[in-house]
Amino acid sequence: MILGYGFAVLAALASGSGSILESLGIRRARAFGGTSMDLVNLRSQPIYFLGIAVDLLGFVFAAIALRQLPLFLVQSLLAFSVGVTATISAFLGTRLARPGWVALGLGAVGLVLLGVSADPGPARPLPPHWRWLLLGLALPIASLAFYAQRRGGRRAAALLAFGAGLGFCVVGVSARTLESRDAVWKLVLEPSVWAILANGLVAAVLFAMALQKTGATANTAILFTTNTVLSSLVGVLYLDDRVRPGFIVAAVVGFVCAIAGAVGTAHYAAIATHQGEAPTREKADQPKE
Repeated sequence: MILGYGFAVLAALASGSGSILESLGIRRARAFGGTSMDLVNLRSQPIYFLGIAVDLLGFVFAAIALRQLPLFLVQSLLAFSVGVTATISAFLGTRLARPGWVALGLGAVGLVLLGVSADPGPARPLPPHWRWLLLGLALPIASLAFYAQRRGGRRAAALLAFGAGLGFCVVGVSARTLESRDAVWKLVLEPSVWAILANGLVAAVLFAMALQKTGATANTAILFTTNTVLSSLVGVLYLDDRVRPGFIVAAVVGFVCAIAGAVGTAHYAAIATHQGEAPTREKADQPKE
């Protein structure tokens, strides 16, 4: 049980750190705010691929944590990885406003309440046909990209972010219900493994498309809310995720605080980033004497 909590915290730390490394790689490649073709320049930025590797390590930690901890706790921790990103950014010179720190503290309180309220234990096994269904969900989720391409503006971005949240929700449910195998190679035959890979890839692509259309704050809020809320509902209603007796109110309050804190931190972190970029752009635009 203690290992489960430890791996959940490590997953959040890895996810937040990976985001910082990926962001540094994108900025060094001068691909930030450009077109998708500019991402080709990332091939010369090893720090970006280091960030991807750290993110993948975080996913492994989360999958291990989900073997014992309910979805509402682990997914809330992963959503709050934005707090890790904001804290590291603050040390690197991006100042987070006071409301941002308040949101960060609110989310931390929520996670403590969730951690105390959660009743650790394995998930209820899913029948084979349900595990294949999770794999098949990658197709309708991916189709949202084609629909959004025909639409423009914020609605398309919101739809893409919502689709990304659905994809990551399926990833969490698949990881939570993944059946252990005596031989590692037998995992290749497990549909939940392929559901994790397919839906994770689709969700990542949809979120990248959403970020190309509008800013990160609204998209991140939609992603966090969709993923965490839906995953938690599925866990409680169908996977036997439980709250300790007498802690239902604390769990509800903690869940609301964790999500509100994550969204609020993302919002104020985005503002701090834009404010930090403005002087740099003004200086770059000044004519040389």
